[in-house]
Order: sequence, then C-alpha cells, then structure tokens
Amino acid sequence: MADNHGNTPAAWSAVLVALLGFVVGAIGMSLHPLNWTLFWVGTAVVIAGGVVFLVMAKMGFHEAGH
Repeated sequence: MADNHGNTPAAWSAVLVALLGFVVGAIGMSLHPLNWTLFWVGTAVVIAGGVVFLVMAKMGFHEAGH
C-alpha cells in the first residue's frame, strides 16, 4: 500500500467530481416526477471521476510529495 493513503491531488479531485455526480443524481431522483435524464447525467459524472483519477495518476499526481 502506498504511504500517501489516498491523500493526493488525484484522489481528492476524483472524490470531488464523484461527489458532484452523486449530488446531481440525487437531485434527479428527488424530483417529482423522477428525472431520469438528470440521474444518468449524475451517473456519468461519477464515472468521469474515475477517469479523472486515472488521468491524473498517469500524470504523476498520485504520488506522495506532490
């Protein structure tokens, strides 16, 4: 396991993007009638959070000391 325990710019960015996606999806689920488009947009944003992490990790932002 890495010494940084996820405390890197890549990890924080991915978490923030995913959190935004969960909020958007939750808003879509909370509306009456249910807004499936907004829900799926939120789902896509959550997946984009994973992509953000992978890209930033490849750029070296998932290393201790950054």
